[in-house]
Amino acid sequence: MSCNNCMSLGTDNQFKQLNILINESMEKKFTIVKILQEIQKIYGFLPENVLSFVSSKINKPISELYSVATFYAEFSFSPKGEFPISVCLGTACYVNGAQDIFNKICQLLNIKEGECTPDKKFSIDQTRCIGCCGMAPVLTIGQDVYGNVKLSDVEKILSKYMG
Repeated sequence: MSCNNCMSLGTDNQFKQLNILINESMEKKFTIVKILQEIQKIYGFLPENVLSFVSSKINKPISELYSVATFYAEFSFSPKGEFPISVCLGTACYVNGAQDIFNKICQLLNIKEGECTPDKKFSIDQTRCIGCCGMAPVLTIGQDVYGNVKLSDVEKILSKYMG
């Protein structure tokens, strides 16, 4: 499979993996969900140009890829940081100050919802109930869960990941 402008499709290794994925998906008749999951594994998110390329190769309209990708919360259209932060804004967390915590993190990292810091260290997203309502407000950084978070705790929590 050739590409006139492969630089826009990531590194040589990513492009190689993408071609393998496309060939396997056609051979094994992967679902769109499976294809999107594999693209996200390769790139860390779903780049628009990659979706367009894949769409043309598997003969599916790009609208179909976007329809599936926007339905499932697991898919992201923007890069995630080394330490992805999720702040729960479900009811219990929200009424206990989670919005202020979210705003403080955004301010400290100088990023907005769905963005990644320039050094690719942090990204931030809002989430809804993660099942820890008894520890509200709750945030996660990667696999680490922080409960009963106070506004005054935010800088100390982030500092663990700064070094």
